[in-house]
Amino acid sequence: MAVRKIITRMPWWVMWVVVPLLVLAVFGGLIAHVIGLVVGLLFKALILVALIAGLVFVVRKFSSSSRSRGDW
Repeated sequence: MAVRKIITRMPWWVMWVVVPLLVLAVFGGLIAHVIGLVVGLLFKALILVALIAGLVFVVRKFSSSSRSRGDW
């Protein structure tokens, strides 16, 4: 209850400007690390999907051409 009274008596700019800046100053490195980790994982997943799609394309291309040669 005491914390709520302290927070309600502060000006609006403290809650909407100063507190987020303090959070960024304290946890900014951690936030940047987590965002970098997520972006890195998404990039690796995208590369994995592209490689699998390329492999499927190549296998289908060569297996369809080998079937058509066997028909001759």
